[in-house]
This record gives sequence, structure tokens and C-alpha cells, in this order.
Amino acid sequence: MASLKELKGRIASVKSTQKITKAKQMVAAAKLRKAQAAAEAARPYAQRLEGVVASLASKVGASDNAPRLLASTGKADTQLLIVANGDKGLSGAFNANIVKAAILKGRTLIAEGKTVKFYLVGRKGRAVIARTFPGMIVGQYDTTAVRTPGYDEARAIAKDVTDRFFAGEFDVATLFYSHFRSALAQEPTEQQLIPVSVPETAVASSGAAVEYEPDEETILADLLPRNLTVQIFKALLENQASEQGASMTAMDNATRNAGDLISKLTIQYNRSRQAAITTELVEIISGAEAL
Repeated sequence: MASLKELKGRIASVKSTQKITKAKQMVAAAKLRKAQAAAEAARPYAQRLEGVVASLASKVGASDNAPRLLASTGKADTQLLIVANGDKGLSGAFNANIVKAAILKGRTLIAEGKTVKFYLVGRKGRAVIARTFPGMIVGQYDTTAVRTPGYDEARAIAKDVTDRFFAGEFDVATLFYSHFRSALAQEPTEQQLIPVSVPETAVASSGAAVEYEPDEETILADLLPRNLTVQIFKALLENQASEQGASMTAMDNATRNAGDLISKLTIQYNRSRQAAITTELVEIISGAEAL
């Protein structure tokens, strides 16, 4: 059984930890408001641009003049999985859920006979993927020196990925990130970036009489790289909001758990102290009676 001194030390230690988790919770809550506003503001633009590209792509189809980012290589043998993670811990299962989704996709593709490569954004998850798929990480973008990854980082990532595509390193690129729903819910999401995924709704609505100047192929050649950057930028913003939401929730749970532990330790301390006082009184009375 722990001594009174040990119990008192544990209570003090847990109280100190509780102060840290409470402070981190408040910091995450403050950052969440800004990150959530940025993510929600970017969604309409990213969705609209993706819709325009999909509509144009449905008109161009597999023509000989179609841009390579649309037509791709015509194969799907080599798949690049772009995994966007954070750089810090203390954010619950935020990073783990993204990595888990990417690992599941990787294993599925390998089972289908595909060649899988990984491109990592952020520090977290790197060790797990390297251990699960040794030798398959072909590139990574370090964001540890960036306080808040933004459009410049998205443009650099998009350029690196595009250069690798034109160099023939892969046929299909899929992005993994966390879609922010609320502070309590963040959804791991996968999105095909190369070639552009054309939904059936875009094909169905492509029969409208619209003339483009210049032609669709020329417009797509300009829009596709821009769309790639915007979609990655959206993913980075969604990740930031998801990370802060997960961190706020995790720190709130940690603070509550610390409070529960302090209560239990305090009860144990009071009982042990009362037992020690009782024992001491019994010894004093016994000694007095012996005299």
C-alpha cells in the first residue's frame, strides 16, 4: 500500500498534468475557430472548381488532345498514395485514422497486383508506414518548419507530385486526409487527384449546348494543375481544423480523467491518513494504559 508521502506526491503530479492538459485544450479551442473558418471558406471554391474540371473532362473524354493529367497513362498499375498528416501529437486518433485508411488502401492494391508508392506530407505516420511498407516511400514534404501549412505548401506539393507523374513514376495518385465535421468527428477521406475523377452526374449534364473559347483541351491544360493545388490546399485546411478539433477533445478527456484520478487519490489519501491517525491514537492509549 502506498505511503502518505507517495500519495501526496502522486496527487501533486496529476494536478500538474491536469493544468497542462487544460491549457492545451484552451489553446486548441482558440485555434480551432480560425482553422474551422478557413476550411469551411475553402470548400465551396474547391468543390466548384472540381465540378468545372469534371464537366470539361466529360466533354473531352479520351481524345488524343486531352491533357496528360486527365488522360493519365491509360493504366493503373502503379499507384501513388499521398498521405497528409500533422507534425504534432496529443490529437487523439487524428493521425492514426488517416494512416490506417492509407494502409488499408495500400494492402488492397497490393493484393490486386498493383505497385504501391507513398508520398508523405507531415511527420506523423511516417514511422508506421515505413515499417508496414518498407522501401515504398518515394517522397515526402516536411512541414515541421511551417507554423500553418497553406497555399504555398500546397503548390509546392502539387508541383512535386506533377513532376513525378510526368517523369512516369506512377499512373494514379490518391490523396488521404481528414475531413472536418465537428470537434468530435473527423472523417478520414480519400480523393483521387490524378487522373481527375469524373462523376456520372458530370457526364449526364455534359449535353448542354455550351461553346468554349478557347477549346476545352486548352482550358483543362490550365485548370488541371490549378485544381490539383486547390484540392491539396483544401485537404491541408481540413487537416488543420480536424487536428485542432481532435486535440481539443483529447485534452478535454485527459483533463476529466485527471480530475477523476485526483478524486480517487484524494479519497485514498484521506483514508490512509485517517487510518494512520487511528493507529497512532491506539498506540498512545495503549501506552498510557500500560503506565
